[in-house]
Amino acid sequence: MPPQRAVPLPGQDAGTEVRAARRAHDRQILALGIPALGALAADPLVSLVDTAFVGRLGTAALAALGIDAAIFGLAFFAFNFLAYGVTPLVAKAIGEGDTDRAGRVVANGMLAAIGLGVLVTVVLQLGAGPIIDLMGASDEVARQAAGYLRIRALAAPAVLIITLGHGAFRGHQDTRTPFYVTLGFNVVNLVLDPLLIFGAGWDLNGAAVATLVAQWVGAIWFVVLIRRRLGLPVGGVEARELFGLLRVGRDVVIRTAALLVTFTVATRVAATIGDAEVAAHQVGMQILIFLALSIDALAIAAQSLIARFVGEQRRQDAWDVSVRLLQLGGVVGLGLFALLVLTGSVVPGWFTSEPEVREAIESMWLILAIMQPLGALVYVWDGIVMGAADFGYLAGAMVLSGLAAIAMLLLVAPFEWGLPGVWWAIGLLNLARAATLGWWHFRPASALRPAPEVA
Repeated sequence: MPPQRAVPLPGQDAGTEVRAARRAHDRQILALGIPALGALAADPLVSLVDTAFVGRLGTAALAALGIDAAIFGLAFFAFNFLAYGVTPLVAKAIGEGDTDRAGRVVANGMLAAIGLGVLVTVVLQLGAGPIIDLMGASDEVARQAAGYLRIRALAAPAVLIITLGHGAFRGHQDTRTPFYVTLGFNVVNLVLDPLLIFGAGWDLNGAAVATLVAQWVGAIWFVVLIRRRLGLPVGGVEARELFGLLRVGRDVVIRTAALLVTFTVATRVAATIGDAEVAAHQVGMQILIFLALSIDALAIAAQSLIARFVGEQRRQDAWDVSVRLLQLGGVVGLGLFALLVLTGSVVPGWFTSEPEVREAIESMWLILAIMQPLGALVYVWDGIVMGAADFGYLAGAMVLSGLAAIAMLLLVAPFEWGLPGVWWAIGLLNLARAATLGWWHFRPASALRPAPEVA
């Protein structure tokens, strides 16, 4: 259960009460955030381990893996609502004391995960050839990529069940279980990769089979744990609630698509500037995404805690924890700013030995650093709005913010702003998101703002 609001003892002043409540919220945030950070860090390990082993097979195999990774990323981005949407819906139902509804949300999510996973499998199996052709690969790379893609496609339902598992347990304010499961099936992949790639001589297909087995181990593990710990109801699916979850999915897809389109336009504009610039832009984007992991842990805590407090009608606690999460996000953002400033003369050299690329990285490095404090607040606000289940507003705010950034990106070439102009446009994206989400949070009619006390 989340911490109850501190009750002042006789002689205890209001400041002491506030500090006690803050400490209680901090403990809850850390209890959720640290394991969530571990799971977020462990999640990309499957791809990293595959890359490390496949790299020994040669350039063609590594190129094929890169193409497949891009295809899978695009195929599955739309379904992250199984985590982002399920978390607050489950937490709110539990906060309202309706554990049956919480179970039905998970059951609906399970049905959606299996159905959508099968659909993705069929599409990738039937369309593997044409999809890979669109990537412009050579014949040898395309051949290897097609074999890997068709094998990995069989894991699509498992991937979505794992995504749902994260959302279900986060909704129950348990981020340790997803961390353990994620770490566990990554170990399976780590063991199977060398055995199947080199021992069995299956090459790239061996990596695909290893990942397939590992992800189904993770999916089955999650299903067993959901049944045992969360009491997934048999026959608990209701059409009305399933369509409600899919509507949440629609809003999350719109939000994510708007963000991806903006980043894609940014990459396209960087590519028109020059090869060195687009290479530097890719480095900057990878660093930006990597640093976002530390803030995502706070956003996950926001989704779970705020939804729970809203369900329990504890608006003061929901407000207090939202403000505290923003404070912590701001501290982390300032820390990342300082880190980037201090390492600006060193880190670019880790990614390239080409003077032109390094110079291009250095031209946008300070902008990347300046973005961190505001970006941290934006990521936390995302989690806060999700916790309040206002997914429609979140989607609309992202579309408006993306349009503002794209409008600036279209001016980069005519005004010859170069790569710094691209990154100032990404900064404008964060500024617009902060303005729209901040207004939602602090406006007088905010869903989280406590009701004024009656004298």
